[in-house]
Amino acid sequence: MHPFTSLQVVVLFNLLFFWCPKVVESQVYNPQSKPARALDATLQKYAYRAFLHPRTGIPFDGNIPPYLTGIQVSAMRLRSGSLFHRGVQMFKEFRIPVGLREQPYVERLVMVYHNLGNWSTTYYTLPGYTYLAPVLGLLAYNGSDLSATNLPELDMWASDEAIIIKFGRISTIPDGFVAKCVWFDLHGQVNFTNLESGNECWTFEQGHFSIVVENDSPTVPAPRVPVTPAPPEAPAPSSRTKRNDSMVWAMVGSISGGIALLVLLGLLILWAWRYKKRKRMRELERAADAGEALRMTRVGSMRAPFALSTRTMPNIEHDFSV
Repeated sequence: MHPFTSLQVVVLFNLLFFWCPKVVESQVYNPQSKPARALDATLQKYAYRAFLHPRTGIPFDGNIPPYLTGIQVSAMRLRSGSLFHRGVQMFKEFRIPVGLREQPYVERLVMVYHNLGNWSTTYYTLPGYTYLAPVLGLLAYNGSDLSATNLPELDMWASDEAIIIKFGRISTIPDGFVAKCVWFDLHGQVNFTNLESGNECWTFEQGHFSIVVENDSPTVPAPRVPVTPAPPEAPAPSSRTKRNDSMVWAMVGSISGGIALLVLLGLLILWAWRYKKRKRMRELERAADAGEALRMTRVGSMRAPFALSTRTMPNIEHDFSV
């Protein structure tokens, strides 16, 4: 097994199952998820239309129809390998770290950015809370066909560091109230997490994000203890782990089969060499048996072959020069 591949699988397994997830204060279902998903499909279409002369790594702002005035959309086309190794320093309010993965894997992907502005409460109603910032979205799509519409989102997650959403100016937080980050995932779930310093929200997955405050009576906020960010559980960690396990076993089988093939090839070469050597020895023995037999005589204490006569008689040279 290749050690680097094994390390990647172990790290991914630890991220999904053994890291302590960041505290999620509550999780509810958003009844407005269907209209919001329809809006995502519409914004994907207008974002792709912005690629008149596409360039990798450059954001392109899309033109929104009049009935959606107030919403901003932008798109950036990236290579998956470059995104994984380099990340994106800043795409609007989003800072994307290295180690970003997508499933299924595509050679090129498109990051689509949403800023819903004054449409935030229309598509992402949150009873009992007041928005302090507009809802921002980040979704990933296949970037091989820039004329495609109604594309499904890729399953995207950060495998190492968190994706940081740095909100700009937000509404003033009322005295005694505690602002929270809210995350709307693609399955209609609403998740609340702590607001980090500098009006930042952290996430390990795609979706829509904002900052909210409860409408209840103010409470004295408890001292906040810095919590090391950790990825939440993926939508289907078990299936992703099974896919990684199947890839590992496939690689093990391929390597084992290659080694077995090399061993068989080596044995075949060794057998052919020995067969050729034995054949040569038999030829030499047959050639020796076909020659003229010599008689044996004793010379001192040794026996040696001798010939009765020589085949070529020597000629005595009488003429010589001094």
